[in-house]
Amino acid sequence: MNRFDGRTVVVTGAASGIGYEMARLFAAEGAVVYAADRTDESRPGGTRPVHLDVTDESAVRELMRTVVDDTGRLDVLCNNAGIGSTADPVSCTAEEWRRVFDVNALGVFLCTKYALPPMLAAGRGSIVNTASAAASVGLKDRAAYCASKGAVVAFTRAVAVQYAGTGVRCNCVSPGTVDSPWVARLLAQAPDAAAAHAQLTARQPMGRLGQPTEIAKAALYLASDDADYVTGTDLVIDGGLLAG
Repeated sequence: MNRFDGRTVVVTGAASGIGYEMARLFAAEGAVVYAADRTDESRPGGTRPVHLDVTDESAVRELMRTVVDDTGRLDVLCNNAGIGSTADPVSCTAEEWRRVFDVNALGVFLCTKYALPPMLAAGRGSIVNTASAAASVGLKDRAAYCASKGAVVAFTRAVAVQYAGTGVRCNCVSPGTVDSPWVARLLAQAPDAAAAHAQLTARQPMGRLGQPTEIAKAALYLASDDADYVTGTDLVIDGGLLAG
């Protein structure tokens, strides 16, 4: 029997990278998966594609209502949608700061806000947020990104404590550097892509970048009954980056 047979899952940022793998693995384990993203890129087979801007409160509210109307339940929310920023504190504009926080922090809040009522009514539910190792260390040229992911970790703990004992759990995963489309775009902008890739790899004690599937598997664990006693946890998956 699959761990998520008969359960309903919403994954944001599901059109690529970690979110795509989350949606794919949940579907493979029997879940009804709403694969939400603001792009029109393809979603994993066996999922229900949804167009969603996580910063649009009315759209988020409507999606959660639709999910419950269609399936009668909402068991898992994976707040994975996020964007990056490569500005330092001086060059970062207020507009860019707001844009990063709108997607990375406000989006997590809005999706959680409207997923919680059906979960609390059912007395069960799991929320898994995608934070980052950047929430725990300072990275050059990532000021807004680091700060926004720090907000995700803090919000995760606040939600976990608020609803401990209700059957609703909230945790987050914090990836290190992952071989994702965003990293690929950063490398494409570098003067020497090969050298930039080597630099990223060298800072990982395990000597390689993480794979989206490795992060997704951790999210499935946190969402599953195997993690019934786990809430408020920041599960770091970084190849030893923080330890080093």
